[in-house]
Amino acid sequence: MENSNDHYDSPWKEAIEHYFEEFMTFYFPDAYAQIDWSREHVFLDQELRAVVQDAELGTRFVDRLVRVTELCGNESWIYIHIEVQGTKQPEFAERMFVYNYRIFDRYKRPVASLAVLADENKQWKPTSYGFAVLGCHHTLEFPVAKLTDYEDKLDELLASNNAFGWITAAHILTQKTRTQDQERYNAKLSLLRILYERHRNKQRVINLFNVIDWLMQLPEWLNSEVWQELEKIEEREKVQYITSVERIGIAKGIAKGRVEGRVEGESRLLKRQLERRFGLLPEWASERLGSAKEEELEAWSEAVLTAPTLDAVFGKTDLS
Repeated sequence: MENSNDHYDSPWKEAIEHYFEEFMTFYFPDAYAQIDWSREHVFLDQELRAVVQDAELGTRFVDRLVRVTELCGNESWIYIHIEVQGTKQPEFAERMFVYNYRIFDRYKRPVASLAVLADENKQWKPTSYGFAVLGCHHTLEFPVAKLTDYEDKLDELLASNNAFGWITAAHILTQKTRTQDQERYNAKLSLLRILYERHRNKQRVINLFNVIDWLMQLPEWLNSEVWQELEKIEEREKVQYITSVERIGIAKGIAKGRVEGRVEGESRLLKRQLERRFGLLPEWASERLGSAKEEELEAWSEAVLTAPTLDAVFGKTDLS
């Protein structure tokens, strides 16, 4: 069974925010050891979008910007830029380079760029980008965690108490069972049993369940069997984490994530179409695109084909 949810966008973003310390200690332990975790870390997604909104260097699955404090005896805070990339892409290292210097240029603070490569190409592992000209050298080297490196450690991942050990196992099993519904169903049930056996915090179970339910999509008839088995697991474990009310909320959240992802993609496509016709967009137009609803984007996409000016594209279809 092939579907767009194998692209890992929303659950990765949410998991990184919920379990950022576990993310860092699992994939980047050296960097983790240099951060003062007694101080607050802050996610800055709106700021990141403002910095890189016109750096369309290929599709990305996840990008996060986090402000942290270094563990160096003073109040030295830095930015961490995180990318999770789901496919091999020639422009990826260049994008890391561009985003790094744009964030530095915007905030004048040190920036650490970290990459998780979630693709299936074992040989693809970019770790740097730069150039040298006339004696000037400009290079970014960045740490990389390659998920295919964990394929022979599946038992170890499943035994881990770290959220990203379990998520990495789910990611690997999702890839291994692509187009194999029954095998994916069996793998999903195994992961659910481990989740309930090992984690007693209700919100943690719900959060990690959201990840696996997004990753390991199944036909509706098999999904119904998963819910039936889940009820048996909760009855056996004498817990009730995923109640009927929460199931509805989870379904709505997944649907909302799909719509948001589609809207973001349509907005990027329309932006490129507008720039081809009218040149670099003014700030007001970029802001309109960034906050647009799906029906607005559809209307503007039709208008861009015949409108004589940029103002006409938005003026003819102003839905506000």
